[in-house]
Amino acid sequence: MSNSNVRQLALELLLKINKEQAYSNLLLNQTINKHDLNDKDIGLLTELVYGTVQRQLTLEYYLNPFLPKRIKAKDRWVLTLLHMSIYQMVYLDRIPARAVLFEAVEIAKKKGHSGLASMVNGILRNFQRKDVQDFSEISSPSERIAVEYSHPIWLVNRWIAQYGEEAAQKICEANLKIPAVSARVNTYRTTREEVIESLADEGVAVKPGKLSSDAIEVVNGNIPKTKTFKEGYVTIQDESSMLVARALHPQQDERILDCCAAPGGKTTHIAELLRNTGEVTALDLHAHKIKLINQAVGRLKLNNVKTMTLDSRKAKESFNKESFDKILVDAPCTGFGVIHRKPDIKWSKQEEDIAAIQSVQLEILEAASSLLKPGGMLVYSTCTIEKEENEEVIKQFVQSHPEFTFDSMLTERLPAQLLPYINKQNGYVQILPHYFNSDGFFIACIKKQTT
Repeated sequence: MSNSNVRQLALELLLKINKEQAYSNLLLNQTINKHDLNDKDIGLLTELVYGTVQRQLTLEYYLNPFLPKRIKAKDRWVLTLLHMSIYQMVYLDRIPARAVLFEAVEIAKKKGHSGLASMVNGILRNFQRKDVQDFSEISSPSERIAVEYSHPIWLVNRWIAQYGEEAAQKICEANLKIPAVSARVNTYRTTREEVIESLADEGVAVKPGKLSSDAIEVVNGNIPKTKTFKEGYVTIQDESSMLVARALHPQQDERILDCCAAPGGKTTHIAELLRNTGEVTALDLHAHKIKLINQAVGRLKLNNVKTMTLDSRKAKESFNKESFDKILVDAPCTGFGVIHRKPDIKWSKQEEDIAAIQSVQLEILEAASSLLKPGGMLVYSTCTIEKEENEEVIKQFVQSHPEFTFDSMLTERLPAQLLPYINKQNGYVQILPHYFNSDGFFIACIKKQTT
């Protein structure tokens, strides 16, 4: 496929993301599978789509001084084409500006008409002649952070209120970085050293992870294409996510409930730590997501996982009271900890979504907690960094359920690097994206008292 066609494809994906609020990662995967793209094409397409979505607000700031006063509603796609073009001119040094300009004009001719192509040519040439606008003239700190690091102003204001201006800026900056690709070694069947060696034999270079003892980080290569992956020795998973099962601390022969389990990363990790004994019951609301869990279980050759299509809020209708040794509630959330992987999240979510999801989280905790045995442990986790969805939820739950207490032993089950970030008194940890260039994650442990 020519560069022109790749850019045309990228534009169509960006327009679909904007119009339908579609997830960029899912659309990209579907498009890559549908079209005959080589690795170079895939790299350029991914860069154009993710980069343009990630930098949307910054690109608008750069473009606005060069725009005509009005663009017809039917020609709004031209703005997306200009954003994508300016992204390449500012952030992709390896692509000459003249090539970007030529391709943009050609796309404008094909999709529109010669008048639009002429307008695109003029805007991009004017932009090329000027120095890129800096952000020093923006006096408001929150607005500067929002524009410079391309995040909604309301979200920046929330993070400043919760974590302070400096940390809010670091969070936004981290969200623009390319995330590390990490994988979890199936330690039930092999060792990290053996996997590193076998992947090297297949041409994939990896190194030990930063946090989890069963993590590896990809240096170069594609793990899912390897025999090592296909035969179930590794699973793609972020290191922050790997810490959830470690916090739950599964012990041989335990019966464990995993609520909201898809796509199965934590489910299978728990099953591996059980050494293929006991039983993990994995629930998810959607049948097609249950299929993903079953596929992962089969690939990893695990025999101790049972899956059910079930709304976790109704779990107590399907299981006996106090029948599980441990429970994981990896709750649905806004996902603001994984913006570096799913950049469209920051544009598609609204502030009111936070309060709405909090009520769902509390409902799931309420239903699941009655299924935990006295003396058992419940882990509550999310991939967001919003206190309203995290510590406020678990504190509210514990306050209204005196039979539960925070588990201060969390410090002994998580890596030493996390000690500065663990609230020892309350038994929870908030990992922010800039700490380890991993996903932002919240993990809390509570125990049910024996009567």
